[in-house]
Amino acid sequence: MRKKAEAKGLKYTVSEESISATFDYKWTMEALSNIVDNAVKYTEKGGISIAITATEMFACISVKDTGIGIAEEDIPKIFSRFGRLSSSREKEGVGIGLYLAREIISKESGYIKVKSKPGEGSEFLIYLKK
Repeated sequence: MRKKAEAKGLKYTVSEESISATFDYKWTMEALSNIVDNAVKYTEKGGISIAITATEMFACISVKDTGIGIAEEDIPKIFSRFGRLSSSREKEGVGIGLYLAREIISKESGYIKVKSKPGEGSEFLIYLKK
C-alpha cells in the first residue's frame, strides 16, 4: 500500500511496536489491507498513518487518514455487505471490503471502531485480543 499511497503524493507512515495478540495472520492481513486500501482510495491530500498500541486486553491497530471522512450516521452503513455511500460511488469497488474486514476481525474475537468527520478524515481502530 505504501507505493500506492506515495504514487498519489500521500505521506505514508507506519509506527511499529512489539505487541502480542492472537490472530490468524493471513485473514487479519486481508482485513487490514481492505481498511488501508480504502484509506488510500479516499484520501487525496495529506496522508495515512498506521500505528499499534496496547490496551489491557487488546492490541489496537490504528489506520488514520486525512481523506473525505464519513458522517456519523453513515458509519454503520459502510460495514454492510455491498454497502456504498453516495459520496464513494465514483471510486472503484463493490462495497464488500469493510464488511469482510469486520467479519474477519469479529471471528477472531476482536472488533473495529471508527472515528470520522466529513472533510477531516477517518480513523479505523482494529482491536485484536491479546
